[in-house]
Amino acid sequence: MAYLSDIEIAQQCKMRPIGEIAKKAHLSEDDIELYGKYKAKVDLSVLKKERANGKLILVTAITPTPAGEGKTTTTIGLADGLARIGKDVTVALREPSLGPVFGVKGGAAGGGYAQVVPMEDINLHFTGDFHAIGAANNLLAAMLDNHIQQGNSLNIDVKKITWRRCVDMNDRQLRNVVDGLGGKANGVPREDGFDITVASEIMAVFCLANSITDLKERLSRIIVAYTYDDKPVTAGDLNAVGAMTALLKDALKPNLVQTLEGTPAFVHGGPFANIAHGCNSVIATKAALKMGDYTVTEAGFGADLGAEKFLDIKCRMAGLTPDAVVIVATVRALKMHGGLDKKQLATEDLGALEKGIPNLLRHVSNIKNVYKLPCVVAVNRFPTDTDAEIDFIIAKCRELGVNTVLSTVWAEGGKGGEALAKEVVRLCEEEKGDFTFSYELDSSIEDKIEAVVKKVYGGAGINILPNAKKQIEQLTNLGFAGKPVCIAKTQYSFSDDPTLLGAPEDFTVTVRNVKISAGAGFIVVLTGEILTMPGLPKVPAAEKIDVDENGKISGLF
Repeated sequence: MAYLSDIEIAQQCKMRPIGEIAKKAHLSEDDIELYGKYKAKVDLSVLKKERANGKLILVTAITPTPAGEGKTTTTIGLADGLARIGKDVTVALREPSLGPVFGVKGGAAGGGYAQVVPMEDINLHFTGDFHAIGAANNLLAAMLDNHIQQGNSLNIDVKKITWRRCVDMNDRQLRNVVDGLGGKANGVPREDGFDITVASEIMAVFCLANSITDLKERLSRIIVAYTYDDKPVTAGDLNAVGAMTALLKDALKPNLVQTLEGTPAFVHGGPFANIAHGCNSVIATKAALKMGDYTVTEAGFGADLGAEKFLDIKCRMAGLTPDAVVIVATVRALKMHGGLDKKQLATEDLGALEKGIPNLLRHVSNIKNVYKLPCVVAVNRFPTDTDAEIDFIIAKCRELGVNTVLSTVWAEGGKGGEALAKEVVRLCEEEKGDFTFSYELDSSIEDKIEAVVKKVYGGAGINILPNAKKQIEQLTNLGFAGKPVCIAKTQYSFSDDPTLLGAPEDFTVTVRNVKISAGAGFIVVLTGEILTMPGLPKVPAAEKIDVDENGKISGLF
């Protein structure tokens, strides 16, 4: 049987005019600004509407593997499932980065019959938000270098510049560069580098801001360099904030699109989850909560990364409390965590499943026992999964007091998410959580890192390298110790070693660098080899993308 590709399914969908979708989300014509027929920006005034907030459902997942889990697909399919059982629902998602779209991962608009559309627009330029963020980032970089060129009255040490330029593309060639060459008139020569736009602090600031005023205050606090006597220099010191905000003011409005089944979808912002906090914007989440009785959102990568940051950073800063959590798993991925080769996943193997399932159970236990939130496991069923394998997962989760529901949203859309939708409604109505953070803000920086490593990752402790110890001491002296921690680590393991699959124990996480994102309001803790500028693979996805003479795009997935 020949399956349609994601883009073919999306292109067959008869989209509804965005005005109709807006009405469904209780938005008037005055609340939206049209970007063509099927996209709109939503005015920030909707945050002040006198509507009660709906229930907030977080979708997260097991530790990712090459076998795939389907978190975004489940998020969209669950929202459509809730709509099918008669609920007033919205969905809130991140915008895709062009880096993965043209690299390995492909787009991030869902898959199969659970997608947001127009899929091509969302995966490419969309409404220009990421271009605006990149422009604001690079304006700040230009003003910083210009200040040094024009006399350096702030006494900036060029060897202590921390602000890098960015581009929304995988480009390893730009990781480390020397710029300012060509003589005195062309700048001050120095070592420099680029990050991908989704790793820029402006992206994190953009996604955590509550309003234009809050955005300006956060932008002003961004530290771009240090002086010769180690005093921080900020974007506010460079008088860059007004112009940066001017570039970002329209981008700050959330984007409204639709699922294949016409459910309103707020798609806005997209920080990486293994570098930044991996969630769509606070503004989009709050708008979605105002406009629906149920809002389904997701956080990037596994629950140890995206969900931890969603709960410990985003919810804490924005005053949000999830009503239920969905943890997505597949039999195939769990067998990979049990040591099975990717080529053998189609064969029943309860032994490999038994070895791999502790990964799922640790994520479930964290949500239930560390964060004290009601949760359900959604198993994305593949045709090769056997009843014995499914029954094994159901039995193991039941031992933790958590139900397991099969999801077939990739193949069936909202219909395949109805059972999951009913269980989510039951959790929201019958099981009250006692939402708790994994650490308190008044703990030391070291204690906060250790709390996440021990409570969430299941590790034995942390090893802070001498350079990182100095950085922690400096940040504490500068008054930043009371901020939450945003741990940057591999997405492929609970540990900082990507080869340790399943649920490893007795490991130590090595802290290599600690830096402040003062605008975002969190401390970034770098472990392992984390790249802020990815590279393209040997055969990039970009090689398969084409456009015919009618403007129809193919090869985008």
